[in-house]
Amino acid sequence: QVQLVESGGGLVQTGDSLRLSCAASGGTFSSNFMAWFRRVPGKEREFVACISWSSARTAYADSVKGRFTISRKNDAIFLEMNSLRPEDTGIYYCAADRTPWHFGRTVDEYDYWGQGTQVTVSS
Repeated sequence: QVQLVESGGGLVQTGDSLRLSCAASGGTFSSNFMAWFRRVPGKEREFVACISWSSARTAYADSVKGRFTISRKNDAIFLEMNSLRPEDTGIYYCAADRTPWHFGRTVDEYDYWGQGTQVTVSS
């Protein structure tokens, strides 16, 4: 049974940094994209960033481009978040696509999800 477990969330102030981690178990994603999504208050779950199996390809939402960096080591992914803003507050989810070599940026394209980790940025 595939499990994704996020960690690293917390309460920070505007301009601070956080690093999220996600570890996958019960399966291998050596040919698959993995991603971060978030649910901010009042909105649907939204794409943040994704990364290919080799880390050669990444993609970011416009709202985080230049501030967030996604990285990967085997079946673990990380999200380095810098210059955090109050609008980054939300629950951050790790996701994995079970279809090899498939690039996706929408919730429906990912099959496995973690429970989420809360990130709160105070002003």
